[in-house]
Amino acid sequence: MKETFIKIMEEVVLNEPIFIEALPGIGHVGKLVADHMIHELNAVKFAELYSPAFPPQVFVDENGIIEPMKNEFYYLKSYGEDKKDYIILVGNTQGLSPEGQYEICSAIIEFVGKHGVKQIYTLGGLGTGQPVDKPKVFGAATNLELAELLKRHDVTLRTADGGIIGASGLILGLGMSNNMMGVCLMGETPGYFIDAEASKAVLTVLQKLINVELDIAKLEERAEETRKMISKAQQMEREMSERMNIVQGEEDLRYIG
Repeated sequence: MKETFIKIMEEVVLNEPIFIEALPGIGHVGKLVADHMIHELNAVKFAELYSPAFPPQVFVDENGIIEPMKNEFYYLKSYGEDKKDYIILVGNTQGLSPEGQYEICSAIIEFVGKHGVKQIYTLGGLGTGQPVDKPKVFGAATNLELAELLKRHDVTLRTADGGIIGASGLILGLGMSNNMMGVCLMGETPGYFIDAEASKAVLTVLQKLINVELDIAKLEERAEETRKMISKAQQMEREMSERMNIVQGEEDLRYIG
């Protein structure tokens, strides 16, 4: 493989589909949302993207089955109250280098552009590095009108204090050069585990923005698992703090089983 290419599995005709990008990132927040949407709405895979800019490895699933590194395009036709078409992008990796990211994201924009995409939603996580009790949803938009729309849905705008790294930011930037407008939604997350609670927060906002309704029961189940993980992480942090506060000269024998 010498260059990025897209393998077409089914030729589809879509009417100005809304494009949702959710490649792996911090806390897998966006990916969990998109995977849930694909499963719940029975979206159909119609293309796969492969690239030499992906990590030089393969993915091995829980059954020990090898899967190549790839991005996958799914579609939905005439869904939701507004009867819109959708393209959803998921995958098991992003590009390794800045050059690879530009090559891959450019190919993605060119591909969805041919299908008539004008509106983009990119989904991801905003890492805090520490536990979050009730995750907020942060966002950014390609124009003031969309930014005001985010604020009306209780999204905290990510201002000049930071950028958006990776595909979620670059796809929006490249899309603007191709007359595509959109927003990025980021769930607040510790960032060191798959965060269903942050995904639930992002999905709640996304549903309102695109005027669709989804059963989030399974995300609720995963959110409960996430809360338990956070509780365990906080307990470990407390134990570590206690160990660090031991008076010098005293022996800490708690590691002995």
